[in-house]
Amino acid sequence: MALTFPRRAGRRRRLRRFTRRDAVVLGVLLGIPILLDLAIVWGPTLASIGLSFTAWDGIGDIHWVGLDNYRNLADNYPPFWPAVRHNVMWLLFLGLIATPFGLFLAVLIDRGVRFSRFYQSVIYLPVVLSLAIVGFIAQLILGTDQGVINTILNNHDDPIDWLGDSHLNLWMIMIAAGWRHVGYVMILYLAGLKSVDPALKEAAAIDGANERQTFFRVVFPTLRPVNVIVGVITVIEALRAFDIVYAVNKGRNGLELLSVLITDNIIGEASRIGFGSAIAVVLLVVSLGFIVTFLVQELRGARER
Repeated sequence: MALTFPRRAGRRRRLRRFTRRDAVVLGVLLGIPILLDLAIVWGPTLASIGLSFTAWDGIGDIHWVGLDNYRNLADNYPPFWPAVRHNVMWLLFLGLIATPFGLFLAVLIDRGVRFSRFYQSVIYLPVVLSLAIVGFIAQLILGTDQGVINTILNNHDDPIDWLGDSHLNLWMIMIAAGWRHVGYVMILYLAGLKSVDPALKEAAAIDGANERQTFFRVVFPTLRPVNVIVGVITVIEALRAFDIVYAVNKGRNGLELLSVLITDNIIGEASRIGFGSAIAVVLLVVSLGFIVTFLVQELRGARER
């Protein structure tokens, strides 16, 4: 009796060729997002970089000025350095206070406290609000005339100008923005904590580690992908902040930010598109600097592990 061996399916299997219909579908599904990305993101970005070396009011001729916009920005534009300082303060506040607090709340809720679903909903609720709405809420709470805090303090004769005092308003607005940021960070870390293998915690407990050691030496290192996402989001939220300060006082009197200066110069009364584009390029470089450095450090740490 002759023995027969099954033929390898791989040899007989032929690669399926894409039909014209498949090519059209793939072209549409990939082409439209790519074209939108080029038109909405990279097109304006490259245009801003080019216009930053010109002087243009949006109507007349475009004149090449080289690096003059950047020189004037650093030497002859007083609001620039306060705006840079405010953006850095915003980033430090979100990165060192709001983000760790969101992680702390995520750890507490992950432990299974009572009414955890209620706490998640309440803390996450501000995330669905735009920063402009948060700014209006801040005005209701911190307003001089009928603000909630001044009403509680019962100091109508000499109310504290929380939003008008340049020594106070930036901190108050950062707290309002942090209120929204905390909920976003909490949800991200809570999702990461739910994916941690319980066996890791049990092994650490068997080795004699307490809860603090277990978290920082076992749980937190496994959250590296979440840390990358949270870090990038924190940088973006801090450096693109605009609507909340514009809703309060149009980004003036202590609330100057780079995004506000860009808007004032490009679509303000005296339209200086080239000068505003130079500020936009500075903001782009600063954002990429923080994000790329953070990603490189995180990826390098992941490889070492």
